[in-house]
Amino acid sequence: MRVLRIAMAQMNSTVGDLTGNTAKVLQYIERARELGADIVSFPEMAVPGYPAEDLLLKPQFIADNLEALQEIARGTHGITAVVGFIDKKEDIYNAAAILHNGQVVDVYHKMFLPNYGVFDENRYFQAGTAFPVYTIHGVRVGVNICEDIWYPTGPTSMQARAGAEVIININASPYHRGKRKFREKMLATRATDCGVIICYTNLVGGQDELVFDGNSLLLDECGELVTMGRQFEEDLVVHDVNADSAFRSRLHDPRRRKERFLTTEEAEHVRRITISEEAPSAPKPFLPPREVRPLEDAAEVYHALVLGVRDYVQKSGFGKVLIALSGGIDSSITAVIAADALGGDNVIGVAMPSRFSSPGSLSDASALAENLGLFMYTIPIEPAFQAYLDMLAGPFQGTQFGVAEENLQARIRGNILMALSNKFGWLVLTTGNKSEMATGYSTLYGDMAGGFAVIKDVPKTLVYEIARYRNSLEPKGVIPETVMVKEPSAELRPDQKDVDTLPPYSTLDPILEAYVEQDKSFEEIAATGFDEATVRRVIRMVDRNEYKRRQAPPGIKITPRAFGKDRRLPIVNKYTNFNHAREALPTLERLITKT
Repeated sequence: MRVLRIAMAQMNSTVGDLTGNTAKVLQYIERARELGADIVSFPEMAVPGYPAEDLLLKPQFIADNLEALQEIARGTHGITAVVGFIDKKEDIYNAAAILHNGQVVDVYHKMFLPNYGVFDENRYFQAGTAFPVYTIHGVRVGVNICEDIWYPTGPTSMQARAGAEVIININASPYHRGKRKFREKMLATRATDCGVIICYTNLVGGQDELVFDGNSLLLDECGELVTMGRQFEEDLVVHDVNADSAFRSRLHDPRRRKERFLTTEEAEHVRRITISEEAPSAPKPFLPPREVRPLEDAAEVYHALVLGVRDYVQKSGFGKVLIALSGGIDSSITAVIAADALGGDNVIGVAMPSRFSSPGSLSDASALAENLGLFMYTIPIEPAFQAYLDMLAGPFQGTQFGVAEENLQARIRGNILMALSNKFGWLVLTTGNKSEMATGYSTLYGDMAGGFAVIKDVPKTLVYEIARYRNSLEPKGVIPETVMVKEPSAELRPDQKDVDTLPPYSTLDPILEAYVEQDKSFEEIAATGFDEATVRRVIRMVDRNEYKRRQAPPGIKITPRAFGKDRRLPIVNKYTNFNHAREALPTLERLITKT
């Protein structure tokens, strides 16, 4: 049998940390060599980190990345490594280096450069044009990068037609809810159609608003999942791949006999490079069986948030984080995520009760802090609130208590948080969810004040799902049951409830998903059975609050269409699709209110 032992190094790179990334690559190479691997593959852009964005416009950064690659190459004696880096020729390329016995044997340039959603690769890279196939220990191996494998007639099919039996695809594929199954289905289709074994190596870790979930996959030539990497953690996946099984499968597939292998023009773009013809002779160490099970939906989202917080805080150099604890579900789940990510000792809570805070809110916040083992300050805002009311008594004379007074409380709390942050160097984590961000049910320079928005892309109904999941992990849960069952309220006026301003979240979230995630029109959403007036109202709130979202802190992407890089709309925008009739623009007074 022609068997290759292939290792997939699912590592967590840090953008710009060339020294740290290089050291980590070399450590994984050594571990793979100790396990008898013939090939070890690394994620896309493993050396510089992904996405490096405008660091790619700095010539010195590119030069330093090339120097780091040479250092890695010197560590590849007795093993072949596929390493993502930035190549520089007449332009720069998103590239994979094929390293062997201390040398850079060849370089593959990514051909399909994604330029949608969070991706912006056409801004930086030139596209490759060649389809290399490498003979390694007598097995023909194709190497390509991330987006290249998503196209049915792309590099994978070309390399298969040129004789490749194994495809090593290196990735920096960011997570969103539901992507794991979609990705696996695509890879199974590609493996089956091309008759190849696919080794899909993915990046893991958080980078700004993105989380990379790892979940590296190895599929056989029939599209069956053979093994996988752990989700949301570093891993080294090692497996023995039998190339003869791919050849045998092709003998039984009549489709290949109906197709020409390569046209003359296509053949001109194929490079065939022999690294070694002989099968490895040394005995291999025993590989223990792997058993990795994919996470369920709520668990997957929760672990993505924990990883995103941990990496954002630690890679940014912060030691502790600060959270306003209101006793509500949003601040509670944010605190739990932070404690799981960083340890309770590194999370500081602040309860800031007002004249409108219920006794239960303070007791719920205290119980949560005790369950998580975090320190909590209690700083009443009544003195500052009254001082503001006295100061504004003249301008506000003759008006009713309203949204302006409500938002004063939120902004006082924001000032307190930022004062503590300035004093002690703690990063403020905001607690607003996607339902609130979508509708503008938030206060600029108030509850939106902070450095990182943990659940910014998590709809309110999903907040409850992940809270129930986290509570299920411990006999008594960590979030008090009273928090789980209480009706959501901002507690900025007497007897206030979220439903005074918003539709029930069970109605609101499906409308938001249809309008924000799927770009459905008013007519399409209303046709699914929602009340037309409610749909109009929700769409107005979304459209009018783009200016707020632009000023929000970055937050973790967990849906296919997050606000920010995924969904980019002009702030000044008069278009509406309500029967093609333009609605009257909101007044400045309405624009600056919580609603």
